[in-house]
Amino acid sequence: MTSDKFLGWRVVTGCFIVLTTSSGLGFYGLAVYLNALSNERGWDVSSISLATTWFFFVGGFVGVWAARLIANHDVRTVAAIGGVIGGIALASLGQVTQQWQLFVVYGVFATGWSLAGLVPMTTVVTRWFHARRSVALSIASTGLSAGGILLTPAAKWLLDRQGLKAGTPWLGLVFVLGIVPIVYWLITPEPGPTGWLPDGERVNPNVAAPAITGTRYRDAIKSRFFIFITIGYVLALGAQVGAIQQLVKLVEERTTANTAALATMVLAATSVVARLIGGRMVASMSMMPFTAALAAVQMVALVALGFAGTTAGIFGSIVLLGATVGNILMLQPLLIAERFGVRDYPKIYSRAQLFGLVGTAGGPMLLGWLHDASGGYRASYVAAGCLSLGGAVVFLMSGSSTAPAEPSIEVAA
Repeated sequence: MTSDKFLGWRVVTGCFIVLTTSSGLGFYGLAVYLNALSNERGWDVSSISLATTWFFFVGGFVGVWAARLIANHDVRTVAAIGGVIGGIALASLGQVTQQWQLFVVYGVFATGWSLAGLVPMTTVVTRWFHARRSVALSIASTGLSAGGILLTPAAKWLLDRQGLKAGTPWLGLVFVLGIVPIVYWLITPEPGPTGWLPDGERVNPNVAAPAITGTRYRDAIKSRFFIFITIGYVLALGAQVGAIQQLVKLVEERTTANTAALATMVLAATSVVARLIGGRMVASMSMMPFTAALAAVQMVALVALGFAGTTAGIFGSIVLLGATVGNILMLQPLLIAERFGVRDYPKIYSRAQLFGLVGTAGGPMLLGWLHDASGGYRASYVAAGCLSLGGAVVFLMSGSSTAPAEPSIEVAA
């Protein structure tokens, strides 16, 4: 059905809201659930962190499945199913009394989270925007941080007062309502059927639509660029995800519960501002050096957070970390789309995310184990800083993100 108005920015708004919900109650919310499970059930941080690792492991594999589904089915249906599955799992979290049950619930929750997460949402944005992709993706992915500002502190407030059993059904309901109606109201899968081309140009019936270009999937995943940025993201996101999942517990141990609730809000708010600035900066600069620099700054922030002993020092480190968090995550789909085009983008990105999520699944487990072994978070965050520095080095080795003249024949050395 054609439309008199370009719907691209309406689609970006829908993706923003969906990512706000899935991130606020999924990605950032896991830190709140870790803290609540530790306090209410008395379980070790390392054992709960292992369940968080399982969550990201399952999410990575489901992301590859999601890419196949959206290639053959309406992306809205895939995301809506994810919203229902995730909501049911989250509502069930409060009923968990045994650690094996937590793994089951987290596995189901990860399935819903991934079906309504970055793979389908960034795919939709890349279909609607080519020239202005960095700006559109920066706005849509800001929903990831908005979830940490709006939903994660509210979730902690609710669970602190009502507990897991009474509070999680409400969180599950919010997860469903923040995804299912939104995808059908605001998101249109692609511009062509509405009479538009990407970036707001009208379809001309007398001119053939431009062919979809890009590197073939099987060639892309063999390229040096794909291999190196994937390794870099395993290291950088492993450090980042591990640190974020332990952040509430770290701040509560060193300050108060109320201050801990503020920590994710400050992190996410800083990430919002930094991502919007970064989305405009990368449109006029080389993305790979920028990505490497962000990973190096993240290293500084993580080590500083490990040694911070005062409230001012903790929040200063959180602000510095927030400046890197949003941009590093946003740059992964941008790097892949710029280098490999849109032809096989969902398959290429989902494979990169699979390796990234399977690798970063070890971040929460590593930091949780180091916490229990050392009796604090200093060693945990120093280790995370070392991982981030390793990611920066690998990014510098990956080469340019600009597509080569013959990308389909470039293979790893």
